[in-house]
Amino acid sequence: MSRKKTLSRKKKISLLVGAAALVGGTAVVMTGTSQASVACDGFATALGNNESFIAGQRSAPDAQSEARIANRVAVIEQIKVQQKASGCQVGEGGKGVLAGGAAQKPPVVKTPPAQTAPVNTPPAQQQPATGGANTGAGQVVCPGSTVTLFNEEGAPGASSGQFPVGTTLRVTNLDNSKSTTVKVTSTSASCVLLNNAAFEQVREPGKFLIRKARIERVG
Repeated sequence: MSRKKTLSRKKKISLLVGAAALVGGTAVVMTGTSQASVACDGFATALGNNESFIAGQRSAPDAQSEARIANRVAVIEQIKVQQKASGCQVGEGGKGVLAGGAAQKPPVVKTPPAQTAPVNTPPAQQQPATGGANTGAGQVVCPGSTVTLFNEEGAPGASSGQFPVGTTLRVTNLDNSKSTTVKVTSTSASCVLLNNAAFEQVREPGKFLIRKARIERVG
């Protein structure tokens, strides 16, 4: 009888160890899946924004539309490379992009502007201004908007569907507290898009989308 009780206890211990290993493995898989999903969502949103811009240019073209479309096609190809490398569905665009070339409206945040958290970054950490002064508090615009890039070389600049050419905007990446101040040099279907040089000043390595951005009109 004593031998049988000992064997029973060993079996119970083995079962408990196996169950703990199973739970731990499940937690690791779920964590990895969650992180991959966030990355894929970011790529999909960036791709969708660029596809919406191209549709808008084709529905109402002007003298610069062909060049802008070529730039956006190059950006989309870069995003597809990142999607493939991250195990995402290649070519999947973000939801909510308007069809038929209509300009995509920035998402509306139902939070009073007073609740927008200021960037508590020492002035020394701010990126140097480009195309305008980078001093003083600006007017917060397009709350809740994400910011991506368009493939344009040259000095830091931006395109916008809400602000006229010549407007000075400051874009801050709240995930790394980097900011850049640029002038609007062309039109687009978004609140603001940064060209290659401007986006490099605020981007996080390997990312093509700023999910938490603060956009200010400073001039």
